[in-house]
Amino acid sequence: MGMTGCEPDAFAEYLEWFAAGCDHMGSPFYGELIRRMSSDARSRGPVWQVLEPDASAEFNDAFALRVLGGVHRMVLAGNAPGLAAHYPSVGGDGDVDAVWPAFAELVEAMPAPVSDALTRPPQTNEVGRSGALAGGVAVVAQRFGLPIRLLEIGASAGLNLRMDRFWYQQGGRSWGDPQSAVRLIDLWAPRCPPWEAGPVVSERRGCDHDPIDATDPEAALTLLSYVWPGQNERFAMLRAALDIASTMPVDIDRADAPGWLEEQLREPTGGRATVVYHSVVWQYLSEETRAHLRAALAAAGGRATRVAPLAYLRLEPTPDTYFPACLTVTTWPGGDEQQLATSGFHGGPVTWPDGTD
Repeated sequence: MGMTGCEPDAFAEYLEWFAAGCDHMGSPFYGELIRRMSSDARSRGPVWQVLEPDASAEFNDAFALRVLGGVHRMVLAGNAPGLAAHYPSVGGDGDVDAVWPAFAELVEAMPAPVSDALTRPPQTNEVGRSGALAGGVAVVAQRFGLPIRLLEIGASAGLNLRMDRFWYQQGGRSWGDPQSAVRLIDLWAPRCPPWEAGPVVSERRGCDHDPIDATDPEAALTLLSYVWPGQNERFAMLRAALDIASTMPVDIDRADAPGWLEEQLREPTGGRATVVYHSVVWQYLSEETRAHLRAALAAAGGRATRVAPLAYLRLEPTPDTYFPACLTVTTWPGGDEQQLATSGFHGGPVTWPDGTD
């Protein structure tokens, strides 16, 4: 991974912070398991001895998620029965005291799925984020009255590129496929997005450093491995979105984001509103990559017209406090920027204030 090691106490502090986040976001099982990892690090225990060469105190490395994802993948695949008896995601009892010895033993052994997971950032594709993202797309559709061209940076398996195949409803306002198994209902307060704008997605494409083929069962297992045990709604929504993806191909290019975006935005696309978007991706990009993306968007924004507008939509952590995620949109021509809403990182309730459509 090319990362330098860190002091065990610093790593333990990071783990304790992360454990609190798991508690807050509905996975007390992971919260307690990560606290065991933190205690092990403080005591220079066997798990720390294995992980120390690659452990990093930098939050953006998402190191703990890499470890947990690799182990969870083995549990989901049926290759860790000693852990499966206690993992809620496969019907286990959620007993962290019972699972810790087997977890520690497995990490010490460093089997291939775990060592492989440590070499790459977590691959998540949070379908629940469409509750906020699709609302932003509805705002763009209302603003310009044109079909939508979706371009996603860091698309993973592109599940949210199929957002118009999900169902959104609040009161008498709705949008999407009413037969969809992915159902986002009564999530928005104090008001809901302008679903009556009825966005029509006419084109969709994404890019990712390491795209996931949502139709591949092994790839689907990887996505499921990064869902936190105990979060049953996330599991159900992801599985439903994978079913949709199996019948709806979407192009996800293996590419660096700046060059890909420059190519996609080289010429304005008349008769459509182009929406470039990403969700919880920005923190994983280098400052150089961010600067190149900003430049590509600014250049394309300068070419935008009312019949070929551009929108930049992002759902990213709040800069100062990290939580919650903020949904922000910039539109061209004009370059007007507006914060539309806030939500959790995994979806859930969306705070959609008055005056944001």
